[in-house]
Amino acid sequence: MKQQCSYPCYRTGRLPTQKAPRHPERIRLVVFDMDGVLLDTPSSWRHIHSHFNTTNEESVMTYLRGEIDDAEFIRRDVSLWREHGHLVKKEAVERILEEIPFMPGAEECLHTLSSCGVRTAIVSAGLDFLANRVADSLGIDHVFANGIRTDHHGRLTGEGDVVVRLTNKEENVRSLSLATRIPLTECASVGNSCFDIPMFEVAGLGVAFDPEDVCVRTAADYVVVRKDLRDVLTVLRPYLVSMSSS
Repeated sequence: MKQQCSYPCYRTGRLPTQKAPRHPERIRLVVFDMDGVLLDTPSSWRHIHSHFNTTNEESVMTYLRGEIDDAEFIRRDVSLWREHGHLVKKEAVERILEEIPFMPGAEECLHTLSSCGVRTAIVSAGLDFLANRVADSLGIDHVFANGIRTDHHGRLTGEGDVVVRLTNKEENVRSLSLATRIPLTECASVGNSCFDIPMFEVAGLGVAFDPEDVCVRTAADYVVVRKDLRDVLTVLRPYLVSMSSS
Protein backbone atom coordinates (compact mmCIF):
# COMPACT_ATOMS: atom_id res chain seq x y z
CA MET A 1 0.00 0.00 0.00
CA LYS A 2 1.30 3.43 -0.95
CA GLN A 3 2.09 5.82 1.89
CA GLN A 4 1.83 9.55 2.33
CA CYS A 5 4.39 11.54 0.39
CA SER A 6 7.98 10.58 1.23
CA TYR A 7 9.01 14.16 0.50
CA PRO A 8 6.08 16.25 1.85
CA CYS A 9 4.57 18.34 -0.93
CA TYR A 10 4.48 21.51 1.13
CA ARG A 11 8.24 21.53 0.82
CA THR A 12 7.91 21.89 -2.94
CA GLY A 13 5.23 24.56 -2.58
CA ARG A 14 2.63 22.24 -4.08
CA LEU A 15 -0.61 21.33 -2.35
CA PRO A 16 -2.48 18.84 -4.56
CA THR A 17 -6.25 19.14 -4.57
CA GLN A 18 -8.97 16.64 -5.43
CA LYS A 19 -10.53 17.37 -8.80
CA ALA A 20 -12.84 15.75 -11.32
CA PRO A 21 -11.17 14.27 -14.42
CA ARG A 22 -10.76 16.70 -17.30
CA HIS A 23 -11.81 15.67 -20.77
CA PRO A 24 -9.69 17.24 -23.52
CA GLU A 25 -10.93 16.67 -27.04
CA ARG A 26 -7.69 15.00 -28.09
CA ILE A 27 -4.09 14.40 -27.04
CA ARG A 28 -1.23 15.16 -29.44
CA LEU A 29 1.70 15.27 -27.02
CA VAL A 30 2.53 12.90 -24.15
CA VAL A 31 5.25 13.83 -21.65
CA PHE A 32 6.79 11.06 -19.53
CA ASP A 33 8.83 11.16 -16.38
CA MET A 34 11.70 8.67 -16.71
CA ASP A 35 12.50 6.96 -13.40
CA GLY A 36 9.64 4.78 -12.20
CA VAL A 37 7.75 5.33 -15.45
CA LEU A 38 9.83 4.51 -18.53
CA LEU A 39 12.51 2.79 -16.46
CA ASP A 40 11.79 0.19 -13.80
CA THR A 41 13.70 1.89 -11.00
CA PRO A 42 12.60 4.30 -8.27
CA SER A 43 15.56 6.58 -9.03
CA SER A 44 18.50 6.36 -11.41
CA TRP A 45 20.43 8.69 -9.09
CA ARG A 46 19.78 6.29 -6.21
CA HIS A 47 20.86 3.41 -8.42
CA ILE A 48 24.25 5.05 -8.92
CA HIS A 49 24.59 5.83 -5.21
CA SER A 50 23.81 2.21 -4.39
CA HIS A 51 26.69 1.10 -6.62
CA PHE A 52 29.13 3.38 -4.78
CA ASN A 53 27.58 2.62 -1.39
CA THR A 54 26.68 6.28 -0.86
CA THR A 55 23.43 8.15 -0.28
CA ASN A 56 22.04 11.56 -1.25
CA GLU A 57 19.19 11.61 1.28
CA GLU A 58 20.68 14.51 3.24
CA SER A 59 21.09 16.55 0.05
CA VAL A 60 17.50 15.80 -0.99
CA MET A 61 16.10 17.16 2.25
CA THR A 62 18.44 20.17 2.19
CA TYR A 63 17.26 20.90 -1.35
CA LEU A 64 13.59 20.59 -0.44
CA ARG A 65 14.07 23.00 2.44
CA GLY A 66 15.27 25.52 -0.14
CA GLU A 67 18.78 25.72 1.28
CA ILE A 68 20.51 24.72 -1.97
CA ASP A 69 19.57 25.04 -5.63
CA ASP A 70 19.48 22.37 -8.35
CA ALA A 71 23.06 23.01 -9.45
CA GLU A 72 24.38 22.50 -5.93
CA PHE A 73 22.13 19.45 -5.53
CA ILE A 74 23.79 17.86 -8.59
CA ARG A 75 27.24 18.95 -7.43
CA ARG A 76 26.81 17.26 -4.05
CA ASP A 77 25.55 14.05 -5.67
CA VAL A 78 28.31 13.77 -8.24
CA SER A 79 31.02 14.55 -5.68
CA LEU A 80 30.24 11.21 -3.99
CA TRP A 81 30.91 9.07 -7.07
CA ARG A 82 34.54 8.23 -6.49
CA GLU A 83 36.96 5.36 -6.88
CA HIS A 84 40.37 5.38 -5.17
CA GLY A 85 39.65 8.92 -4.02
CA HIS A 86 39.03 10.31 -7.51
CA LEU A 87 35.82 11.20 -9.31
CA VAL A 88 34.94 8.44 -11.76
CA LYS A 89 34.78 8.68 -15.52
CA LYS A 90 31.46 9.29 -17.20
CA GLU A 91 31.67 5.94 -19.00
CA ALA A 92 31.68 4.18 -15.60
CA VAL A 93 28.38 5.86 -14.70
CA GLU A 94 26.97 4.94 -18.11
CA ARG A 95 27.80 1.28 -17.51
CA ILE A 96 26.09 1.35 -14.11
CA LEU A 97 22.92 2.81 -15.62
CA GLU A 98 22.84 0.21 -18.41
CA GLU A 99 21.67 -2.29 -15.76
CA ILE A 100 18.29 -0.56 -15.38
CA PRO A 101 15.52 -2.28 -17.38
CA PHE A 102 12.68 -0.64 -19.24
CA MET A 103 9.27 -0.63 -17.63
CA PRO A 104 7.07 -3.48 -18.92
CA GLY A 105 5.05 -2.38 -21.93
CA ALA A 106 7.30 0.60 -22.69
CA GLU A 107 8.12 -0.41 -26.26
CA GLU A 108 4.50 -1.12 -27.20
CA CYS A 109 3.21 2.03 -25.53
CA LEU A 110 5.65 4.36 -27.28
CA HIS A 111 5.35 2.57 -30.63
CA THR A 112 1.57 2.86 -30.54
CA LEU A 113 1.65 6.55 -29.63
CA SER A 114 4.07 7.23 -32.47
CA SER A 115 1.95 5.30 -34.97
CA CYS A 116 -1.00 7.48 -33.93
CA GLY A 117 0.96 10.63 -34.76
CA VAL A 118 1.42 11.60 -31.10
CA ARG A 119 4.61 13.44 -30.17
CA THR A 120 6.39 12.14 -27.08
CA ALA A 121 8.89 13.58 -24.62
CA ILE A 122 10.91 12.83 -21.51
CA VAL A 123 11.01 15.43 -18.75
CA SER A 124 13.32 14.12 -16.05
CA ALA A 125 15.66 15.48 -13.42
CA GLY A 126 17.80 12.44 -14.20
CA LEU A 127 20.89 12.37 -16.38
CA ASP A 128 20.69 13.38 -20.03
CA PHE A 129 22.84 10.56 -21.43
CA LEU A 130 20.51 8.02 -19.85
CA ALA A 131 17.42 9.89 -21.05
CA ASN A 132 18.85 10.12 -24.56
CA ARG A 133 19.55 6.38 -24.61
CA VAL A 134 15.97 5.68 -23.50
CA ALA A 135 14.63 8.08 -26.12
CA ASP A 136 16.70 6.47 -28.90
CA SER A 137 15.55 3.00 -27.91
CA LEU A 138 11.86 3.88 -27.63
CA GLY A 139 11.60 6.44 -30.43
CA ILE A 140 10.83 9.40 -28.16
CA ASP A 141 10.90 12.78 -29.90
CA HIS A 142 12.08 15.23 -27.23
CA VAL A 143 14.33 15.00 -24.17
CA PHE A 144 14.71 17.34 -21.20
CA ALA A 145 17.19 16.08 -18.59
CA ASN A 146 20.24 17.27 -16.68
CA GLY A 147 23.87 16.99 -17.67
CA ILE A 148 27.11 16.34 -15.82
CA ARG A 149 30.38 17.82 -16.99
CA THR A 150 33.63 16.01 -17.70
CA ASP A 151 37.22 17.04 -18.24
CA HIS A 152 39.24 16.27 -21.37
CA HIS A 153 39.95 12.78 -19.99
CA GLY A 154 36.24 12.00 -19.62
CA ARG A 155 36.38 12.20 -15.84
CA LEU A 156 33.57 13.93 -13.95
CA THR A 157 34.41 17.44 -12.79
CA GLY A 158 31.67 17.54 -10.15
CA GLU A 159 29.72 20.21 -12.03
CA GLY A 160 26.39 19.79 -13.78
CA ASP A 161 24.08 21.51 -16.25
CA VAL A 162 20.56 22.13 -15.00
CA VAL A 163 17.89 21.73 -17.68
CA VAL A 164 15.08 20.36 -15.50
CA ARG A 165 14.48 21.76 -12.03
CA LEU A 166 13.19 18.90 -9.90
CA THR A 167 10.29 20.81 -8.39
CA ASN A 168 9.47 22.83 -11.51
CA LYS A 169 8.99 20.35 -14.34
CA GLU A 170 6.05 22.40 -15.61
CA GLU A 171 8.59 24.87 -17.04
CA ASN A 172 9.78 22.25 -19.52
CA VAL A 173 6.26 21.18 -20.43
CA ARG A 174 5.34 24.79 -21.15
CA SER A 175 8.41 25.39 -23.30
CA LEU A 176 7.80 22.17 -25.22
CA SER A 177 4.21 23.19 -25.86
CA LEU A 178 5.43 26.47 -27.31
CA ALA A 179 8.16 24.82 -29.40
CA THR A 180 5.82 22.21 -30.90
CA ARG A 181 2.84 24.57 -31.14
CA ILE A 182 0.74 21.95 -29.41
CA PRO A 183 -1.56 23.55 -26.82
CA LEU A 184 -1.15 22.43 -23.24
CA THR A 185 -4.78 21.32 -23.35
CA GLU A 186 -3.73 18.69 -25.91
CA CYS A 187 -0.85 17.43 -23.75
CA ALA A 188 -0.88 14.51 -21.30
CA SER A 189 1.71 14.08 -18.55
CA VAL A 190 2.62 10.70 -17.06
CA GLY A 191 4.46 10.55 -13.73
CA ASN A 192 4.76 8.67 -10.48
CA SER A 193 5.97 11.06 -7.77
CA CYS A 194 5.11 14.35 -6.09
CA PHE A 195 7.69 16.02 -8.31
CA ASP A 196 5.47 15.25 -11.32
CA ILE A 197 2.44 17.08 -9.90
CA PRO A 198 3.47 20.39 -11.54
CA MET A 199 3.33 18.61 -14.94
CA PHE A 200 -0.19 17.36 -14.14
CA GLU A 201 -1.24 20.91 -13.25
CA VAL A 202 -0.35 22.45 -16.60
CA ALA A 203 -1.24 19.57 -18.94
CA GLY A 204 -4.68 18.82 -20.27
CA LEU A 205 -4.49 15.38 -18.68
CA GLY A 206 -2.43 13.98 -15.80
CA VAL A 207 -1.82 10.24 -15.44
CA ALA A 208 -0.32 8.82 -12.24
CA PHE A 209 1.56 5.64 -13.13
CA ASP A 210 2.19 3.20 -10.25
CA PRO A 211 2.18 6.28 -7.99
CA GLU A 212 4.62 6.41 -5.10
CA ASP A 213 2.39 8.44 -2.83
CA VAL A 214 -1.19 9.39 -2.05
CA CYS A 215 -0.58 12.99 -3.16
CA VAL A 216 0.21 11.83 -6.71
CA ARG A 217 -3.05 9.88 -6.92
CA THR A 218 -4.97 12.91 -5.69
CA ALA A 219 -3.37 15.29 -8.18
CA ALA A 220 -3.86 13.07 -11.26
CA ASP A 221 -6.91 12.76 -13.50
CA TYR A 222 -6.34 9.03 -13.91
CA VAL A 223 -4.38 6.45 -11.93
CA VAL A 224 -2.70 3.37 -13.42
CA VAL A 225 -1.87 0.95 -10.61
CA ARG A 226 -0.27 -1.89 -12.60
CA LYS A 227 3.39 -1.55 -13.60
CA ASP A 228 2.69 -1.91 -17.32
CA LEU A 229 2.74 1.07 -19.66
CA ARG A 230 0.22 -0.62 -21.93
CA ASP A 231 -2.35 0.39 -19.31
CA VAL A 232 -1.51 4.02 -20.07
CA LEU A 233 -2.72 3.37 -23.62
CA THR A 234 -6.06 2.25 -22.22
CA VAL A 235 -6.38 5.60 -20.44
CA LEU A 236 -5.31 7.60 -23.50
CA ARG A 237 -7.31 5.64 -26.09
CA PRO A 238 -10.38 7.95 -26.06
CA TYR A 239 -8.13 10.96 -26.74
CA LEU A 240 -6.13 9.48 -29.65
CA VAL A 241 -8.02 10.15 -32.84
CA SER A 242 -6.61 7.30 -34.95
CA MET A 243 -7.16 4.78 -32.15
CA SER A 244 -10.68 5.97 -31.41
CA SER A 245 -11.70 5.70 -35.03
CA SER A 246 -10.10 2.27 -35.61
